[in-house]
Amino acid sequence: MLKQAKLILEDGSEYHGTSFGYEGSVAGEMVFNTAMTGYPESLSDPSYRGQILVTTFPLIGNYGVPGDRKEDDLFRYFESDKIQLSGFVVSDYTDDFSHWNASLSLSDWMKEHQIPGIYGIDTRALTKKLRTNGSMKAKIVVNDQDVAFIDPNSRHLVSEVSTKEVKTYGNGKHKVLLLDCGCKNNIIRCLLKRDTTVIRVPYDYDFTNDDYDGLFLSNGPGDPKLNVKAIDHVKTALSQDKPIMGICLGTQLMALAAGADTYKLKYGHRSHNQPALLKGTKRCFITSQNHGYAIDTDTLPSDWEVLFENANDNTCEGIKHKTKPFFSSQFHPEASSGPTDTEFLFDDFIGMMEEYKG
Repeated sequence: MLKQAKLILEDGSEYHGTSFGYEGSVAGEMVFNTAMTGYPESLSDPSYRGQILVTTFPLIGNYGVPGDRKEDDLFRYFESDKIQLSGFVVSDYTDDFSHWNASLSLSDWMKEHQIPGIYGIDTRALTKKLRTNGSMKAKIVVNDQDVAFIDPNSRHLVSEVSTKEVKTYGNGKHKVLLLDCGCKNNIIRCLLKRDTTVIRVPYDYDFTNDDYDGLFLSNGPGDPKLNVKAIDHVKTALSQDKPIMGICLGTQLMALAAGADTYKLKYGHRSHNQPALLKGTKRCFITSQNHGYAIDTDTLPSDWEVLFENANDNTCEGIKHKTKPFFSSQFHPEASSGPTDTEFLFDDFIGMMEEYKG
């Protein structure tokens, strides 16, 4: 029997629909994503921790969810080992899925991980509200079991999604130390296929005296300023000459360690179609993004410069050091899901390590 549910926003507005997935109530930060496909990857992306996601594409669930096969000790079709977001809001949902790789329905997968969802919502109207008012506190209420609003960004979300122990992947000639702040699996896959050994460490791990060829700063959720230990360790790394690459939260940590500031975006960038301009050129890349914070470029020290810029709102999409092998991208060159137009940035990172090693 279908159960009714409500989506309630902090401004008091209510949207009535039907429950799918786990039949429980939940609260979080309401954000929107404009991607047409890729819900298994999005739901398992640690950068969505604590958030209730609404997708603007109207029909969700039609290709089901793939199996949990592993490669290189990583789930092949997911970006982490579980669903990371708090709730899912869609216009129309179907259990009648069809795909050669599907093993279960989206609803059953969400039940396994105790994640509630609601469909039958006017997602166009909801997204317009979020674009006007910005990301908002929200809750999905099922069976009239009310819950209080929460602000997940007040929590240290990175500590909830980072690895708890040091893990090693691959056996390549380039030793990459990966600071895991909520790393997507495809970042590791992109590094492994470039002849690397990836040493994955917790977000607060002191790597300053470790032996590695390059440092990689991963994506992750929440306010970057809460990661005080990570920022201090990256600051030490910036005083050296070993190559450093950052993605998403990693670019914000790099900027903070360099002495710049960050700020919260009105509603963030979450899509597969964000245009990123290579600064100083007319070359534009279509990128996959998922972030709610950005770098204040006016606070960048004189020895740093903007590498990429968002063509829609001119926000910073990456930075680089003017003389040292340090660079970052606010977008996701590893994609998954989304376009892989900028995966060459991993090749640039490998090239920097080869040059550093001589």
